[in-house]
Amino acid sequence: MSDVTQILPGKARSSDAAAAHAPRTGLLSNEDWWSVWIGLAVIVVAWALFANGSSLKWLAVAPAKWKTLAEAGRGIASHWPNYLALFATFALLFGTALAVLGQSLSRFLPSFLILFVVSLLIFAASAWSEAARYNLEAPLIALLLGLLVSNTVTLPEWFHSGLRVEFYIKVGIVLLGATLPLTLLVWAGPVAVGQATIVSLATFFTIFLAGKALGLDKRFAAVLGVGGAVCGVSASIAAGGAVRAKREHASMAITLVVVWAIVMIFVLPFVSRALGLSTAVAGAWIGTSEFADAAGIAAAQAYGDVARNAGGTIAGAPDAAVQAFTLMKVVGRDIWIGIWAFALAWVATTRWNSEGGVQAKADVREIWARFPKFVIGFVLASALVTWIASHYSLADYRKIVTPDLVAPISALRTWAFTFCFLSIGLTTRLRSLTAIGWRPLLAFTIGVAVNVVIGYVLSVHVFADYWNGLGG
Repeated sequence: MSDVTQILPGKARSSDAAAAHAPRTGLLSNEDWWSVWIGLAVIVVAWALFANGSSLKWLAVAPAKWKTLAEAGRGIASHWPNYLALFATFALLFGTALAVLGQSLSRFLPSFLILFVVSLLIFAASAWSEAARYNLEAPLIALLLGLLVSNTVTLPEWFHSGLRVEFYIKVGIVLLGATLPLTLLVWAGPVAVGQATIVSLATFFTIFLAGKALGLDKRFAAVLGVGGAVCGVSASIAAGGAVRAKREHASMAITLVVVWAIVMIFVLPFVSRALGLSTAVAGAWIGTSEFADAAGIAAAQAYGDVARNAGGTIAGAPDAAVQAFTLMKVVGRDIWIGIWAFALAWVATTRWNSEGGVQAKADVREIWARFPKFVIGFVLASALVTWIASHYSLADYRKIVTPDLVAPISALRTWAFTFCFLSIGLTTRLRSLTAIGWRPLLAFTIGVAVNVVIGYVLSVHVFADYWNGLGG
């Protein structure tokens, strides 16, 4: 799931936390479903324009490469109608969803305007001709800038209305489906699921047993284990409900997931580059070792961008990093949220007592409520583009479909991801670590070490041929 979200201490984000503990399941009643409808709507409009000889390219704009600030400024100024239309489109899509969900547009729109303008400046910075030399890729710039601001400046409460981390990443993942043919999902899916199964089991039991050995309550240890084994926030909440853990235990697990996820954004691409990994293998390792969709996509996209500017010194297509990550994390690991919730609900009911804590019950309806609906949108988007591609030869697909249909969707996906990465930084408070204590931190960190090592062995050695085949 997209699990890098707010980790503010105390009462901050209490309404968001309450909503997370009580998900609504109607087709228009939560951000999960809205991400599906928004992503698919964009793809359908792009397809309709493409079928009539037009394209979304005019809307899907981004700064071009530049050498001087004057050149960068002229580039942005010359395309101001495009950027204005792009802002209006995103504001309309996200704003409509949030209005239906009962959120304040008077708070969201000014906040989103600032987020959009800063994201544009981040795109411009990453388009500098020398940016690749200093690894100034858009995801890392967005994250670092956000962390710097959030940990040095007190942001006004209204501004947080526009920092919709999960919403942006879920829409981005649905749009990502348009760049991954369904045949690729079928081919790599079993590998991703098999690799994810090994990692999920190993990581959970490592954290769970380490937590118990350190004297943690078994429910807390279980929540920590699932948070590390699957996808952080949603998994921690679902596991907390399944085992009836205390609410603060889920909050601590979420904090640890977010902090380690952010660390891995920087560590995994750097180590992958040092080890000379191909883009697809690195993406698979990131998908196996990261703890959140948003953070993992930031890391994978950063490595893909490095490969794009490395002059052929990194093997594989640049986009293969994000593709392999998505197959590994979204197709492979995220499905484990339901499995762990069911298993732990049974264990807690039959083996553990039920004193105190959260009284939620992880039944079939609860699991469906927690199920990542954006995965459905991702698969539908992939199926639609696969059907469109079936009408073209491979050469024509690359010559016609990719530039006029897929490329604009990819550009809009990158905008959504950048909104997410910037929001991650702006909503992360590193000082929240002080409230956790050393035992949960140590237990989770042991799981991190096991997770990274097993992920490396599986991605680089056991299943390397599969992932390198993806990389082209």
